[in-house]
Amino acid sequence: MSSRASTITKRSTEFSIAEDRTTENGGAKLDFSGKAIKHYVITRFTDLIPSKRMIQANKRLMNPIPALREMNKKQWLMFSSAFLAWMWVAYDFFTISLNISNLSEEFNLPVKSITWGITLVLMVRTVGSIMFGYLGDRYGRKWPLVLNMGLVCILQIGTGFVKNYKEFLAVRALFGVLLGGVYGNAAATALDDCPNDARGFISGFLQQGYTFGYLMAVIFKRAIADNSSYGWKSTFWFGSGISFLIMIFRCLLPETDSFIKSQELARYKKENNIQDKSFSQTAKEACREYWLIMIYLVLFAAGFNFISHSSQDMYPTLLTVQYSFSEDRSTVTNCVANIGAMFGGIIMGHASSIFGRRFIIIICCIAGGALIYPWAFTKGSAINVGAFFLQFCVQGAWGAVPIQLSELAPPQFRAFVVGLAYQLGNLASSASSTIETTIGEQFPITLKDGKKTFDYAKVMAIFVGCVFAYIIIVTFLGPERRNYSFDGDDESNDEYEDKEVTVPKDKTSMV
Repeated sequence: MSSRASTITKRSTEFSIAEDRTTENGGAKLDFSGKAIKHYVITRFTDLIPSKRMIQANKRLMNPIPALREMNKKQWLMFSSAFLAWMWVAYDFFTISLNISNLSEEFNLPVKSITWGITLVLMVRTVGSIMFGYLGDRYGRKWPLVLNMGLVCILQIGTGFVKNYKEFLAVRALFGVLLGGVYGNAAATALDDCPNDARGFISGFLQQGYTFGYLMAVIFKRAIADNSSYGWKSTFWFGSGISFLIMIFRCLLPETDSFIKSQELARYKKENNIQDKSFSQTAKEACREYWLIMIYLVLFAAGFNFISHSSQDMYPTLLTVQYSFSEDRSTVTNCVANIGAMFGGIIMGHASSIFGRRFIIIICCIAGGALIYPWAFTKGSAINVGAFFLQFCVQGAWGAVPIQLSELAPPQFRAFVVGLAYQLGNLASSASSTIETTIGEQFPITLKDGKKTFDYAKVMAIFVGCVFAYIIIVTFLGPERRNYSFDGDDESNDEYEDKEVTVPKDKTSMV
């Protein structure tokens, strides 16, 4: 903080239980005194609901167009490269899910064995987030992402040539590492230089790359795999070509300005013999200062990954098995749900810049909870409406996640921490299907044709309801640092758009 009086928005500067000063790394010296904890608990309530003054100050953001116009050509190109990379690894992931029966026939194995390949991908993503997150924070966002997409291209070619199940698992495990490496650097590429007012919209749009990847997988399965003599293999060969083009696209773009600025500062210190900490020393110090927030980010990301998997993974089974939907009808319903997800992520992600990240996430979860019944228990075509709006709420909450993770992460290790938190959350949520199956054993039903199965609707409703409640609690108790400068500029972080209270430095605390 500067020595002058600082204008602070309470909600914008929420960060930790309390801090009495800011360290040179931008971190917080935590204060666990009874007074500090009491103050933090009180502000979870007082800082959640946006004030009239805050809404009035942010009224100009209701229309996202002016904020998006602040982005220059370079920033749009950087965002596009990040979105395409995230979308296309999602395409690869969902291509396996959509071809399970074909793969089962190819390898003459039960479906359960093929789904292990999906679980394996989820389990090893954390390895990729650590590897590529480290490279992204140490050497820049550009070349680690280029390397990542280049290796994805090679593996997609290789997937089409696997001859047995062991080779299939090996290739999918390697892909899982690469999939885990994309998110952190893609988020940093898209958001590092993004204007504050456009962050919410861009965050929501970026997150929907995953949803859009699913739609691409559906479309190209119908267009290519179902009409080619090579079947499912052709979709991976096609995908490798797109991965190569995305790699070239990112090669032609520069490094983010935020990372360049940090490198210039390091060079300046070195040239002027200003003692600076090594990368490993800085990493250790960041862990000491941010250990609490890093644990929180994993718990936060776990909830969101659980809500995605619990509301999506078994939904096609619910439609086809319990409600006897045809494959085509099930595909239509799932596409409608994903369209709702895309709208929700973009709209509510932008709304988080106006009303606050925590507030929007909690509102989406409450609304999503109210929509569980029409989403799970409506048996006719009207279920499309429930599917659309529930996924609107799920991904609406998700829309604020990339920017919330980025704003709370340690400045010097944004790519690493964001990617690791996201993938550790994904690792935790990889047990979603197992949990739902375990719950399902308590609710057996008999279908009209006499077959015994689980009451998928009831099982998913219970699980999704519990996860919504978990996200509400974790988000409510957690911090927020809306519009925090990614440049680590203390002056710019002293002042925020919606000014509410002015206090001298010695009275300032972040909550």
